[in-house]
Amino acid sequence: MSGQFSSEPMLDMYIFETTQNIEQLEKCILDTEKSNNYSQSSINEIFRIMHTIKGSSAMMLFNNISMLAHSIEDLFYFLREQKPDNIDFSALSDHILEGVDFIKVELQKIMDGEKADGNPSEIIHDINSFLTLIKIENPVNSASNTEKTELFEQPRYYIAPNKSEIPVLSNFYKAVIFFEDGCEMENIRAYTIIHNIREFTDEVYYLPEDIIDNDESIEVIKKQGFKIYLKTEKNFQEIEKFFNQTIFLRELELIQLENDTEFSQFKKSNHGLVEENPVVIPKIGSEYKEAAEKEISISPNQSIISVSIAKLDKLMDLVGEMVISEAMVTQNPDLRGLQLESFQKAARQLHKITNEIQDMVMSIRMVPLAMTFQKMHRIVRDMSKKLEKEIKLELIGEETEVDKNIIEHISDPLMHLVRNSIDHGIEEIEVREARGKPPVGKVTLEAKSSGSDVLIMVRDDGKGLNKEKILKKAQENGLLIKSASEMTDREIYNLIFLPGFSTKEKVTEFSGRGVGMDVVTKNIETVGGAVSIDSIEGAGSVITLKIPLTLAIIDGMNIQVGQSRYTIPTKTIKESFRPKREDLITDPGGNEMIMVRGQCYPILRLHEYYKVNTNITGFTDGILIMVEQEEKTYCIFADELLGQQQVVVKALPGYIKNKRKIRGLTGCTLLGDGSISLILDIGGLAGR
Repeated sequence: MSGQFSSEPMLDMYIFETTQNIEQLEKCILDTEKSNNYSQSSINEIFRIMHTIKGSSAMMLFNNISMLAHSIEDLFYFLREQKPDNIDFSALSDHILEGVDFIKVELQKIMDGEKADGNPSEIIHDINSFLTLIKIENPVNSASNTEKTELFEQPRYYIAPNKSEIPVLSNFYKAVIFFEDGCEMENIRAYTIIHNIREFTDEVYYLPEDIIDNDESIEVIKKQGFKIYLKTEKNFQEIEKFFNQTIFLRELELIQLENDTEFSQFKKSNHGLVEENPVVIPKIGSEYKEAAEKEISISPNQSIISVSIAKLDKLMDLVGEMVISEAMVTQNPDLRGLQLESFQKAARQLHKITNEIQDMVMSIRMVPLAMTFQKMHRIVRDMSKKLEKEIKLELIGEETEVDKNIIEHISDPLMHLVRNSIDHGIEEIEVREARGKPPVGKVTLEAKSSGSDVLIMVRDDGKGLNKEKILKKAQENGLLIKSASEMTDREIYNLIFLPGFSTKEKVTEFSGRGVGMDVVTKNIETVGGAVSIDSIEGAGSVITLKIPLTLAIIDGMNIQVGQSRYTIPTKTIKESFRPKREDLITDPGGNEMIMVRGQCYPILRLHEYYKVNTNITGFTDGILIMVEQEEKTYCIFADELLGQQQVVVKALPGYIKNKRKIRGLTGCTLLGDGSISLILDIGGLAGR
């Protein structure tokens, strides 16, 4: 992109709006495809979206995206104006979705700081060929088709009575544009209009002039409107239609001038030439700014604003530092033994306010799963067509909210699970009918809150899992760690999550390479979650993802081993107790275990596992903490409990993470006395 237009706010706005438009476009196509008919409203909506993408991409000099959007716009312009009857709507959807995929790839390149250099010529050729075919099959022979029907929902506007066309070569127009309240970045939207106007005229003047360089121009546009004078050969109806296609247009005043007098006055005054009777146009000055300061800058109707994720991340970091600082003040070792009643009262108030701020920031970062769930419609649609299966996707609990960072980690796992359910689980239509099932298979995505976790279930009514087939494949690949007779059904089913495991006999573009399900486990464990699977052969399968609401701050129990501190996530702790010598057991392999209420649990000595020097090695001198994750329960032996507190999770330094021998750590935190505590990964230690 040219450096002339490489302003970060403009680029951020372009990426945000284009992404939103693409998602809206994809949803519109998938919704209308179900009825096998594109309504006039959906055609109008798609035309408007592509017109917007075309203009904004051209303004940012992403010409490949602009050209592709232009070709799709031409296609829907014909559909909108001529309303042909003989159309292959399935092929139409295929062509548009292919264009959507191309734009998605180019947007990702832009977000990664790479050059958007994809070549859309083949897609454009296919779209143009499809349009030619429609024109051949639907010749324009009706007089009614020559009368264009405006499908846009018109904004409120008025037209001056002197709009009659003048029989001259060039026409002169004055336009005043007001955008919808709360649309944001009015100056950049105004620049987009000017950029598009230059396609049909070289002589256009506008006010405010410095719409890109001066952010104060936003307030002028909000208050006084964006004023445009232009000279063109186009007639009034064409100019009127051009402005009515502006996105977020609230009000339009369009006047065709009788002559060039006012146009010339504005032109000269806009270039600093003094006229005897200049057109009075308000400028950005002290008087206006004083008046603007008295007004509320945000419309009372605007209840939602967009905030950069980077700013939210920084705010979360600052809140984390505040939590640490509060702990360092209230738990300062110098205060031990002192009776400071006023200090304790103030400390309790500080703790209350800190918790409220923390909860509020956490709620700001929470986003619903709806957008992630909605994306699965496209996967189901594409795979259904390619695999020739009839599949219905049902979404439940899509309003459930999780942290923004969690969303980024679960999108790929969900995609893999949905693809797996369709490819492995759902049978072909003939097979389903032979088994007495409805011909249309069903995949259900369900989300619900469970304490500090969120459960996401991917359910299908397919053929389910075959235990014998899974065991046979695991044995062939040497993946069994104990005999099959000792394994529960769930342990057998969970073998499909091991790297390199696949029961698919034929390699396709969707599966059979032994890659995919292990990626699910890896991504979910990265965010401290767990995966489990249940299945009934012949009836279907349910894969459950258990993920935390947030990664930033957790409730933890601090323990001490020698001079080292460790933090155990509170949600994994079942109980803590001092063991009795008679309850200790050593199995034939030399492994230490403890008997608790008739059940034996293995013991993990942290001082031995991490080679920590400590004087407390006898079980009766220390304490055992029973922990559970992923249905694995064991006891951790430590010197003592230090207490429970909320801790801010910090990433481990690279020199620790890169050492493969160091396992069982998920992060670190700073305690109130300034010491560092390592956060234990209970699931990782269970598989030691």
